[in-house]
Amino acid sequence: MIRVLVADDHTVVRTGLAGLVATADDIEVVASVPDGEGAVAVIRDREVDVVLMDLSMPGMGGIEATRQIKAVRPETQVVVLTSFSDREQVLDVIDAGAVGYLLKDVDPAGLLAGIRAAAAGEAPLAPKAASAVIARRTAPQPVEELTEREREVLALVASGLANKQIARRLGLSEKTVKAHLTSVYRRIGVFDRTQAALWAQSHGVSRSTGSTS
Repeated sequence: MIRVLVADDHTVVRTGLAGLVATADDIEVVASVPDGEGAVAVIRDREVDVVLMDLSMPGMGGIEATRQIKAVRPETQVVVLTSFSDREQVLDVIDAGAVGYLLKDVDPAGLLAGIRAAAAGEAPLAPKAASAVIARRTAPQPVEELTEREREVLALVASGLANKQIARRLGLSEKTVKAHLTSVYRRIGVFDRTQAALWAQSHGVSRSTGSTS
């Protein structure tokens, strides 16, 4: 069962999403909250697979909430569900750690498919959001933009280790390793571990320590 958290300040939207999810046999809403603070609080106490995150909420907005959620539980996937498709907002929330970006005019089947895709480690993106991300990928990202843990994971990928071996080496779960890899792919603009390994080698990522040489 895919466990979903809904964060949206509109009661009607939260209720509607819960009702929609209830129609799926493999997805359930485990909590719904009206703001970013509530979303982070739930994530600290419960395991959630996918967060449906609104961008504009009172108090802590979706971008900061996404950043904090990924810091607390990097294996939790955040999918933004919003009315806005501003390019800078798309890039900001993707940089904060969101794996997907859908507009609220998405049809029910598309939303459920997006939840399932995110839970599987894929990146559901509305066409407008995808265009912004693709444009960003044309500009190489420096090694310094990766976190220390992401560099460690990338270095071990470059050395040929599988996710299970990386998890054992770093004392992480395979799910967490996969989440870090998803973030690495997004940041450096690649689509698979072969491309990531080549990128690591060409950018001087140390195979032994995960640091830059």
